[in-house]
Amino acid sequence: MEAGVAILRPPRDGHMAFVRSPDGHSIELLQAGEPLPPEEPWISMPNRGTW
Repeated sequence: MEAGVAILRPPRDGHMAFVRSPDGHSIELLQAGEPLPPEEPWISMPNRGTW
């Protein structure tokens, strides 16, 4: 986030997230293997915008 990346859908499920790069590209990030356990700050972070 400090580098200008917007977290549109945080990885609350420990598996998938959507971010928007500083140049406007929407990117889906997927965790390889088993999902990670839920943890802060992700579980409390709301969705933002569209992706």
